Amino acid sequence: MTTMDQQAATEGRIRPIGLLVDRASLVVRAISQPSLVQLVMRFALAVPFWRSGILKWDGFFQLSDTAVTLFTDEFMLHLPGGPYPFPAPSVMAFLSGSGEIIFPILLTLGLATRFAALGLLCMTVIVELTVPDGWPVHITWAAMALGIMAWGPGRISTDYLVRHFLQLPKVVR
Repeated sequence: MTTMDQQAATEGRIRPIGLLVDRASLVVRAISQPSLVQLVMRFALAVPFWRSGILKWDGFFQLSDTAVTLFTDEFMLHLPGGPYPFPAPSVMAFLSGSGEIIFPILLTLGLATRFAALGLLCMTVIVELTVPDGWPVHITWAAMALGIMAWGPGRISTDYLVRHFLQLPKVVR
């Protein structure tokens, strides 16, 4: 058998595998539509912050004593030369609790989405400085926030509907 015959035989066996891989790729792309991925990413980022934020409140604008105690006694900023206590723990507890409620609501609605993602990215940095051993989870939050900031909320969002209704030009990346 010549090299040309061997090459033809090999290509004949590989071609069906290539077609199968190509079809599988089409199925994966059909399932992972960009707007669906953006919606899921928004929810995935919103959930842990919402759950944390809900625990900081006892009622409407009623910050729990536990939240203030955490920022006063437990949470520390792990910076060089530190750890250091949080400045103004009551204010920090209020800002943290507010951000953990407001930003996830905005994300799930897809309203002011890039700004909400930026807010949660900033909060993620502060959380990382507070709990440095949590970096494997924090980096996923940061990646989701950056993805939302870069590619926006997708078509399944209030931002998209408002932009479409007002006929505003698409944001250039």
